[in-house]
Amino acid sequence: MTAPLLSIENLSLRLDGRDILRSVSLTLAPGRVLGLVGESGSGKSMTALAVLGLAPPGATATGRVLLDGEDLLQAGERRMRSVRGGDVGLVFQEPMTALDPLQTIGDQVAEAVRLHRGASRAEARRAAAAMLERVGLPAARFPLSRHPHELSGGQRQRVAIAAAMAAGPRLLIADEPTTALDVTTQARILDLLRQVTREDGVGLILISHDLAVVADLADDIAILKDGEVVEAGETLSLFRELRHPYSRALVEASALRPRPPPGTASRTVDAPPLLEAAGLIREHNGARRLWGPARPFRAVDGVDLTLHAGERVGLVGESGSGKSTLLRALLALDDIQGGAVRLDGRRFERRRAPADLRRKIQVVFQDPYGSFDPRWKVADLIAEPLRLSPDAPIGAARRRRVEAMLEQVGLKPADADRRPHAFSGGQRQRIAIARALIVEPQILALDEAVSALDVRVRAQILSLLDDLSERLGLAYLFVTHDLSVVRAATDRLLVMQNGKVVETGETAAVFAAPRHPYTRTLLAATPDLERALAARAAQVAL
Repeated sequence: MTAPLLSIENLSLRLDGRDILRSVSLTLAPGRVLGLVGESGSGKSMTALAVLGLAPPGATATGRVLLDGEDLLQAGERRMRSVRGGDVGLVFQEPMTALDPLQTIGDQVAEAVRLHRGASRAEARRAAAAMLERVGLPAARFPLSRHPHELSGGQRQRVAIAAAMAAGPRLLIADEPTTALDVTTQARILDLLRQVTREDGVGLILISHDLAVVADLADDIAILKDGEVVEAGETLSLFRELRHPYSRALVEASALRPRPPPGTASRTVDAPPLLEAAGLIREHNGARRLWGPARPFRAVDGVDLTLHAGERVGLVGESGSGKSTLLRALLALDDIQGGAVRLDGRRFERRRAPADLRRKIQVVFQDPYGSFDPRWKVADLIAEPLRLSPDAPIGAARRRRVEAMLEQVGLKPADADRRPHAFSGGQRQRIAIARALIVEPQILALDEAVSALDVRVRAQILSLLDDLSERLGLAYLFVTHDLSVVRAATDRLLVMQNGKVVETGETAAVFAAPRHPYTRTLLAATPDLERALAARAAQVAL
């Protein structure tokens, strides 16, 4: 039997009088993938930080963390500096936070080779080029002189993986490495992680809240709740048995049910659309040419879109497909170069967007914390859009309006006096929805509003949106790369590629029989728990 590469024995972590981790025990063999699953605060990322000796200041760790027999909890900081990046590589969720924007990609990958392997600058440069080529970024197409901002999100994540692998680590830790990526890019990154694990015999810890992703890639899974491992085992066996109620709850929440066809919805087909875009064109300045003016780049190319009162429309596509640019045009935040947008029958464009029209459409973003002023109390954050109302309430009336909004989204009136950092991710998203609703809009645009949330929190937010739609008659425009969310939450679907809508139709019909090859590619790349487990069962049968 192969000796474990990593053995975590009764690891406990205590901080500020609280138990962050409780007797966590896990093992990982070379060439295998261990998936750590759980909601925010479950302890999965804290377990990884403890392995790296990066527990928060003041934390007390007990137990053992053995890497090839060496107890890392007993290693000094000098030794751990050589472990991090040398023996253990780390890949984060958002590569732009891990990569230095001022350094070239070649220098960033070469740095690990020089620091941990004592290579000369020229040797490290050659090793960096080889590693970048291995992860799909050959120097002929992606020169080592490029900077991170010159790459797409998926390409930046490949650079991050190359940097983590450059020094030849024995263990790789990937913390939500694909959460922010579209489905086809996610599939390529997961294939890359699978490849380097198998070919190099590296052990991989994959941290994720996405059960389908973990089931597809991990050989073994540990499910954590409140700092404890509640269930662990080989992937297929674990999902077949699911002994713990928490494990069953996670699986239930991840299985988003398809939305009934729009024939059962409340949309009045004969009514004019609430929002309409016709022949919409949005251009950006293109790359400068040696001779002649720059050729404009058409990010949105002749798009037609309608949204009726009470209807739910999904807008999907990969990064660069034009969906976010289209959303900005629909929100009258950018100029357009052709076509027209009408909201409630009136022209709605950047230079023709009076406040009374802007009130009718509001937006909820992926990361509400990034759009909140952390110094403001929730009451002030929610009330901010009231400046669009000429008859905005003041004083006690304003406070009552804020408290009513909090109750509408399932929070307490007393939450108005707290600040954003005091809330979980799902609660902050509820606050963002309350802020959008306070001006009584007719449309909510949701820009990746649930893609970064845990599966149970995601299910709660989608249920909240269902309830609000029934009570308030809201129309929704979902802009997302998560096709499982689109399937569960929308009546109609538009698929974008290279600035054009390549397929549209009722959501259920598009999923059942996609006509365009690009749509079929997106659906095939979407993680699916049942499909992943069926593939594993077939492999076992062979």
